[in-house]
Amino acid sequence: MTTALFPGSFDPFHNGHLEVVERAIRLFDEVVVAVVRNPQKSETLFSVTEREEMIKESLGHHEKVRTVSMSTLVVDVALTVGADIIVKGLRAVSDFDNELQMAQMNKQLSGIDTLFIPTGSTHSFIASRLIREIARYGGDVSAFVPDAVLSKMKGRFGE
Repeated sequence: MTTALFPGSFDPFHNGHLEVVERAIRLFDEVVVAVVRNPQKSETLFSVTEREEMIKESLGHHEKVRTVSMSTLVVDVALTVGADIIVKGLRAVSDFDNELQMAQMNKQLSGIDTLFIPTGSTHSFIASRLIREIARYGGDVSAFVPDAVLSKMKGRFGE
């Protein structure tokens, strides 16, 4: 059985993330989505628990997916869940520089390779920070997030 780990802050989980998970499901026997508590991002919209719940609700129909949360190194989580590979989504070339460096470091620390999955053009411009900003100013984010996330965002910001 092959297991892939898809780590991220997912604040909030959006359709670009969903696309990466759905593509990874076709490649691996199990996909573990790991919600990361990133200390470099001091202001979050949703707690780790809320993010994990939204992801579970968004992906609950996929039997091959499970969700965990973490506040440690990605490689430690990968080893804990028995991941054979780490999956990372790429939106644009600008994502690649940082992700490549992390992939090389993770490989050195754990021996686990990283697979980059580029999002399709319909999701390449979506970023969690942009979704948060649009929602804060009352904009419509329904085209960018799964229904479970939209419901939570409406609860947070009102209709």
